[in-house]
Amino acid sequence: MFRFLHAADIHLDSPLTTLTKYPGAPVDKIRLATREALENLVQCAIDEKVAFVVIAGDVYDGDWDDYNTGHFFNSQMTRLANADIPVYLISGNHDAANKMTRHLNLPANVHQFPTHAPETVHHPHLPVSVHGQGFESMSIKQDLSLNYPVAESGRFNIGILHTSVDGREGHANYAPCTLNGLSAKGYDYWALGHTHLREILKDRPPMIAFSGNIQGRHIRETGPKGCLLIDVDDNNQICDQRFYALDTFRWEVCEVDLSQAEEPQDILDALCDGFQEVIERIDNRPAAVRVVLMGACPMHDALFGGQSYWMEQVRSLASQQSGESLWVEKVKFRTSPVKASRDLAELDGPISELSACLREWSKSEGKLNELREGFHDLRRKVPAELLQGDEGIELENPNWIKNTLEEVEKLVIGRLLSQEEQA
Repeated sequence: MFRFLHAADIHLDSPLTTLTKYPGAPVDKIRLATREALENLVQCAIDEKVAFVVIAGDVYDGDWDDYNTGHFFNSQMTRLANADIPVYLISGNHDAANKMTRHLNLPANVHQFPTHAPETVHHPHLPVSVHGQGFESMSIKQDLSLNYPVAESGRFNIGILHTSVDGREGHANYAPCTLNGLSAKGYDYWALGHTHLREILKDRPPMIAFSGNIQGRHIRETGPKGCLLIDVDDNNQICDQRFYALDTFRWEVCEVDLSQAEEPQDILDALCDGFQEVIERIDNRPAAVRVVLMGACPMHDALFGGQSYWMEQVRSLASQQSGESLWVEKVKFRTSPVKASRDLAELDGPISELSACLREWSKSEGKLNELREGFHDLRRKVPAELLQGDEGIELENPNWIKNTLEEVEKLVIGRLLSQEEQA
């Protein structure tokens, strides 16, 4: 019986440049988080006595600013070498061969797979065959798995691949492949990277999994991040798998329902409840939290009219309740007037028609695709900085378009109803 560790998307020393625009952001803590998560990965491998470690691409976030990034990675791999733990890794789209201008020789226990063709490596002491190929360039459009060899008989076969299987939503479609294509190779386990969401695509046999990244880097990467530990029995069958958290800083969304809030203290009480739920989720880690105030709310006008005041109240309350372990990244005001929550079907005239139109577009897959296609030309004209980062507009993502339409409906219909009531 043996155990191995599957990780991916380390993005070591990711610059996180967008943090500088947020007042009070714990910049140093967040920037060190990828290093601390890698240290935790190594310690996990040692403590769990794994036979080897598999890293499925994007060790780095791009070319190094200097050699310190490479030296740090090598120092951690040397810790594994001292514990007699081999490491098998591939490059991904972020650290593709032609993007990296600086290089250091890797410790002897680390095998990096080539980028021109797949290669098979045998574990020195176990009946394990590891197959892999890295990225030569950032944008790989062909299915690399097609050229992977078939499974070797009598051995536990692992495929390492950086890929968007079946076009995973929210990620660039690099090295696209299919579940059926991967299964056809006859391997026992596919260690995948690229998608930062941990996901078991297929249970054994074969098991096909994204381990997700080891450290969240922005608000779209919420929840625990880490690696997968896979146990294999004496018959070369997977007998157990479990997630192991490695992250040292969390990103969380705190949705606060204010539909029952009739006075300021009700808002503060609801926020306290929301923060307590977040504190219980983060498992004694510091965290950045985005607060979303929601619901058809009697206090809607007061909230929208005093957003600056309420943002500071939210930040102060988070600090008091968490002992400064929570940093409020942003406050989103998504409440609506109570009147706007009534059944719009009872309304006549333009407001009802507008609401019906927005709902039709947001709930129709065909309409959403029409909008997405219509945005192609617009995307080329939009400044690049508006498309990047955790707040970037995602004109090609149907889910982003759907959510935006729903927000537009709440905001516009609520405002129109308020104006109608005042007229």
